[in-house]
Amino acid sequence: MTASLIPVPERTDTPTRPFETSAWGLIKPYWVSEDWKAAWGLLVAIVALNLIIVALNVWFNQWNAKFYNALQSKDVPQFWHQLMLFTIAAFVLIALAVYRVYLRQMLEFRWRQWLTTRYLRAWLGEAAFYRIERDRLADNPDQRISDDLQTFASNTLALSLGLLSTIVTLFSFITILWTISGPLVLHFTGSTVTIPGYMVWAAAIYAVGGSFVIHKVGRSLVSINYQQQRVEADFRFGLIRVRENSEQIALYNGVRTEHDNAQHIFTRIRDNWWRIMTYTRRLNVVTNFYAQAAIVFPFFVAAPRYFAGAFTLGTLMQIADAFGTVSGSFSWFIENYSALVSWRATVNRLREFTRVIQSTHMGEALSPATEHGGINLHYVDADTLVTHDLRLALPNGTPLADIADIEVKPGARWLVRGPSGSGKSTLLRAFAGLWPFGDGAIDAPVGARSMFVPQQGYLPIGTLKAALAYPSAADTFTDDACRDALRACRLEDYAQRLAESAHWTRVLSPGEQQRLACARVLLHKPDFLFLDEATSALDTENEANVYRLLMERLPNTAIVSVAHRESLLGLHEHVLDIARVEERAVA
Repeated sequence: MTASLIPVPERTDTPTRPFETSAWGLIKPYWVSEDWKAAWGLLVAIVALNLIIVALNVWFNQWNAKFYNALQSKDVPQFWHQLMLFTIAAFVLIALAVYRVYLRQMLEFRWRQWLTTRYLRAWLGEAAFYRIERDRLADNPDQRISDDLQTFASNTLALSLGLLSTIVTLFSFITILWTISGPLVLHFTGSTVTIPGYMVWAAAIYAVGGSFVIHKVGRSLVSINYQQQRVEADFRFGLIRVRENSEQIALYNGVRTEHDNAQHIFTRIRDNWWRIMTYTRRLNVVTNFYAQAAIVFPFFVAAPRYFAGAFTLGTLMQIADAFGTVSGSFSWFIENYSALVSWRATVNRLREFTRVIQSTHMGEALSPATEHGGINLHYVDADTLVTHDLRLALPNGTPLADIADIEVKPGARWLVRGPSGSGKSTLLRAFAGLWPFGDGAIDAPVGARSMFVPQQGYLPIGTLKAALAYPSAADTFTDDACRDALRACRLEDYAQRLAESAHWTRVLSPGEQQRLACARVLLHKPDFLFLDEATSALDTENEANVYRLLMERLPNTAIVSVAHRESLLGLHEHVLDIARVEERAVA
């Protein structure tokens, strides 16, 4: 539990709009959000560019016939005229293609930014991030927010716009291919069969057959790609853990163990990657065979009518180009199969993550411990924190400790004692509303502010003033107030370093971090202060100084301390002894 300043009034957070967990439910919200005008404006512009590009491709198809006919008839003026037209059209096409990508990237990032803001608010709101980690509901939420959202926005736009362009292209070129290819007449034992627009049917059969084979070969890649994303995230998280805990690992001489752990996780990456390679190899065999055959297939099908004199070389090249475009349009599924596999795996991960976030915000029962009640935290119009028949339990429902009814009044000093593992820190989590497992009720004063200081606090990377002011903004307090608090907590050497940026968890010793936490408390002046072994790294003199400061400067603040040292007994008026349920039963 990190240090936090938690207001206890009625909830004033803006409620998060419920998430939908279907693929469409992930896509739809942005397009009806407050950014809908910009989103739809960019989308319309991109679609317009796509349509113009399709029209140019139709023109290029017609240009093929004229150009090759000029070559066949050795018409030099027409040859140079067609080259000039091609050059102009090519430059126009290049400009359109460049700005189509530019606008799509702009829309992609706006969508990603909106999704990231929404998911961050939901993940961090109502301490959902804590519950997800506490109950191990989802792996690597950082990857899902940073990588999966970017991939989702990018692939969804690329696939949907590509499909739209393909459909428009398909209908445009089907008309051309149907018209210029003409009918195929077959003679069977005295009867005649005429197939109108036979090249269209040939392209459709070729593409549909290839799509079926591709799907049969590559469908297993969906689950394998999902697993790859997971093991890659686990590996990255493990390396981050080593970096964040480098000193502890070095002191324990745990290099070999960390190396073995990293190698073990990387072995899972390797094994899964080999599976991806195996299925991708099969998929590439089919797709490359399909692509190479598509080059000669239209000539093979059209050759009989060409050699029969039904059309010119220019028309044959136009047919081949139109056939390739129609076949390519029918083959959209084949060409985008890998992207579809990746997109589906990303959607599945986001759907899982979304369901987890939704469950934490809706207060669903997450373990047997909450199935029959759970701890109720009520906000009441009073100035005293009161517990009623409070029983703490583990997440699996096993009873942990029975807590005697207490009343924590303004300015009161309570010492919570008990053996390790008896539930002392868990009691503070219950006061913070982070531990629902158990029974009973807690009445917390409306409008009061509570601050929780653990044994090892949280110091954000940044300026010392920002670390001192956390969770408030750095400019909440004046420099003079910050310096005074630091000096009072015997951190004079840091009083002139407020503007210095550093990774303060690595710079400050454990004792200095605990004194900094005390200085933070002096600045925030909470109504209720909960200290969880918050002075364990201090010597007796510095510990006494911390409590003296708190009592002198915050006389109306109620203090609840979890500690083992007998020296703290004389600094508190009330004592709450906690023992595990089974220990009481034995006694």
